Amino acid sequence: MQNLQINPQRLWDMLMETAAFGGTPKGGVCRLTLTDLDAKVRDWFKAECEKVGCTVRIDEVGNMFALRPGRRNDLPPIAMGSHLDTQPTGGKFDGILGVLGGLEVLKTLHDLGYETNAPVMLVNWTNEEGSRFAPAMLGSGVFAGVFDRAYADSREDRNGVSFKDAIEAIGYRGEVPAGAVELGAMFELHIEQGPILEAEGKTVGIVKGVQGMRWYEATVIGKEAHTGSTPMNLRRDALVGTAKLIEAVNAVALAHPGAVGTVGLIESKPNSRNVIPGEVFFTIDFRHPEAPVLDVLEADFAAAVAKIAEATGLEITWKRIWDSPPVAFHPDLIEAVREGAAVAGLPAREIVSGPGHDAAYIARVCPTTMIFVPSKDGISHNEAESTTFDECGAGAQVLLNAVLTYDRRFAA
Repeated sequence: MQNLQINPQRLWDMLMETAAFGGTPKGGVCRLTLTDLDAKVRDWFKAECEKVGCTVRIDEVGNMFALRPGRRNDLPPIAMGSHLDTQPTGGKFDGILGVLGGLEVLKTLHDLGYETNAPVMLVNWTNEEGSRFAPAMLGSGVFAGVFDRAYADSREDRNGVSFKDAIEAIGYRGEVPAGAVELGAMFELHIEQGPILEAEGKTVGIVKGVQGMRWYEATVIGKEAHTGSTPMNLRRDALVGTAKLIEAVNAVALAHPGAVGTVGLIESKPNSRNVIPGEVFFTIDFRHPEAPVLDVLEADFAAAVAKIAEATGLEITWKRIWDSPPVAFHPDLIEAVREGAAVAGLPAREIVSGPGHDAAYIARVCPTTMIFVPSKDGISHNEAESTTFDECGAGAQVLLNAVLTYDRRFAA
C-alpha cells in the first residue's frame, strides 16, 4: 500500500498549461528547441521548481537541473528527467510527461514535507527530439561525453541557424560545464510511442533497454533540365534516383526481422514543377535491438547505393551522422520500477524501447531506466498524440514509488 499519493489533477493541469506554449490549431504542440517558445516553457519550468524549494542550475548546452536537498547531501542525487522540446507537429505528452511527472513528484514531496535520504533532482534535457538540430538527444549526449560542446555549437538547422547562436539568443547558455553535475541514478517517465501496452491492457511498461539506432544524410546529384524538352532516356533525374534509394531503405529493413528503416525528410531542388530535379537531400533512420544487425543494414544499403548509382549515372553521397548503440538499463532501477508498479496495483509488463531517449545516453554515466505509459493507437510525433488523465497519473505515481524505493537503500 503506497503512503504518498501524487495529485493527478495538478499534473494534468500542468500538461494542459504547458501545451499553450506552442499550441497548434489541431491540439498539438510545435515547440522546437531553443526557440522563443522553448525559452518561455523553460522560464515557467524554472519558476515552478523554485516554488518548491529547488535550486536550478543550467549547463553550457542548456540542460536544466533542479535540485531538492535530502538528509544526506553528500550523496549524488536520484534524478528524474526528460525533455520539453517537441516535433514540429508534436503532441502534449512526448517527453513533456517525463518532466512534468517529475515536477509533480517534487510538488508531492514538498506538500507533505517528505525528506528523502538522497537529494532528488529533476532534469530538462536540451534538443532531445533532434527535429531542429541533428542529431537527437544532443544535450544529454554532451552531458554523457558522447559529443563535445563545440560539436553541439556547430549544429545548424535547415535555415542555417547554429545551435550556438540559438541558445545564446534565448539566454539559456548556462555557466555549468556539461557533465559537471553528478547523478546517482536517473528514472525517465515517457509515453510508450507504440501500441503494445494499449493492445495488452497494461498501464505500465517496465523498460529494460533501448534499441540501437543510426541516422544518415544522403545527397543525390543529377542534372537540372526542362521537363518539356528533355527526352526520358537522356534525363539524370535526382528525384527518380532518390525514389529507388527510398525503396532500398524499405527493402533492407524488411529483410531483417525486428529492423525498421525510414526516410523522413526530403528536400528536392530546384523544386519547380517544370524543372527536372537536379539535387535531392534526404535522411535515413535504421533501428534494431542488436548492433551487429545494424552493421548488416548499413552494408546492405551501401551495396544498394552502389548499384543504383551505376544504373542511373547519378552521383550519390551519404554519411552516418549519428550512432546510438543498443542500451541495457540497470537491473536495480528496473526492479524499483517493478516494485513501484506493484505497490500502485497497476498491470505492467517488461518492454524494450523502439525510440531513443535521453536515458540511453545517461546510462553511460549512472544507473538508468525508464517507465512507459500507453499512447493511444501507438501514435506519437503527431498532434493526435493522446495519453489519458488516469494513465498520466499512473506514470507519475510509479515514478514517485520507484524513486522512493531506490532511495530506501540510502537510509542511515
